[in-house]
Order: sequence, then C-alpha cells, then structure tokens
Amino acid sequence: MMRAADLPDTIPVFPLPGALLLPRARLPLHLFEPRYLQMFEDTLKTPHRLIGMVQPHDGPDGKPKLHAIGCGGRITQFSETEDGRYMITLSGISRFRIKQETTGFCPYRRADVSWEGFGRDLGPTETDTNFDRTNFLELLHKYFVHHGLETDWDSLKDAEDELLVNSISMLCPFDPEEKQALLEAPSLSTRRETLITLIEFALRGGMADEVIQ
Repeated sequence: MMRAADLPDTIPVFPLPGALLLPRARLPLHLFEPRYLQMFEDTLKTPHRLIGMVQPHDGPDGKPKLHAIGCGGRITQFSETEDGRYMITLSGISRFRIKQETTGFCPYRRADVSWEGFGRDLGPTETDTNFDRTNFLELLHKYFVHHGLETDWDSLKDAEDELLVNSISMLCPFDPEEKQALLEAPSLSTRRETLITLIEFALRGGMADEVIQ
C-alpha cells in the first residue's frame, strides 16, 4: 500500500469521459493513441507509476476542461499487442485535487495535484453499516434488465460492501457528470446513496442534471 509521502506532486492525467476509477478498485484500459502510449511508457519509468484519471467537461468557451477532482491509479498490469497497443490495468490509490495544469512540451496533459483531504483513500477497506444489500440488488437487477446488462449475480451477493458499490459505480453506463458525482462522494455510504439515486432516476427516465444538482 502506498503512503501519502510516496505520492508525487505532478502526474500525467488521462481525461477519458465516463471512465471512473475509485480507490482500491481496478480499471482496465486500452491505449492506442500515440500520446497515451507515450504517457504509459514515461509513467513506467517513474517509481510511483501513477496516472490520474479525470473526467473532462466543456468550459464556458467550449474548450475541453478538466474536473478539479480525479483519482490516481498505479499501473499494476499491462500487455502489448502485436501492433504496438497496450492493455493496462490501473489500481486506484487515492483521489486528488488539481491545482494547475503544467506547461511545457509534452504530448499528453500533466497537472500539479494535491492529495490532501483524501486520507480515507489510503486507509483500510470501507464498510457501509446501513447497506440494505437485498433491496439494492433487487433495484440493480431491474436496472440491468432495463439496459440489457449481464453480470455474475452470485459474486455480487458475496462481494464486500466497498467492492460491490465501487464496482457497480464504475460499471454502470452513467454520463460523465454522474460519474463525477460518484467519485466525489466523501464516504462509501454517500456513494451508495448517490448510486441508488442515479439508478432509480434512470429507471424513471429522468435527466442526469436533475439528479446531481
């Protein structure tokens, strides 16, 4: 487990809409664009091997901006395809807050970040004492049927609270703003409540911006 002292002040950031990474969770990624292949190769040379996953959004001028809060993931697995692409796995370490993007010649985006305020992410696995798993799984089943999704329900029934809530948060096809709301939830119970709200609203056919305002 990484310590706060091991976390770097500057990291590469990967703005991928809808790709949510959470602490202690794993995110598979397929890298093929030259700039992100370069990002991967440069990151492997660092002692921390961290890449920051961030949700992009349109700024007032129409140019792509980055949300202030993202999650740093450590490269823990990778394989190269015959045509030079990479399949990698990021293991979520901690959320961060972007202080500023760095300037200078680099094909990918980099940012100075602060890890303060996210000490819970470096701690032990969280539990949710008020988690009604039976009702949650019934609601989730309706959502999966509605969207034509499949999963291993036996594994979900046996999964720990954090693994279940975080895996579903990452898996469900929510829009980037909804994913950001799940990322910024201060605790597992808050994330679970947000997740239930998003699922219920999706089943009613509601609009995302009405949920997270």
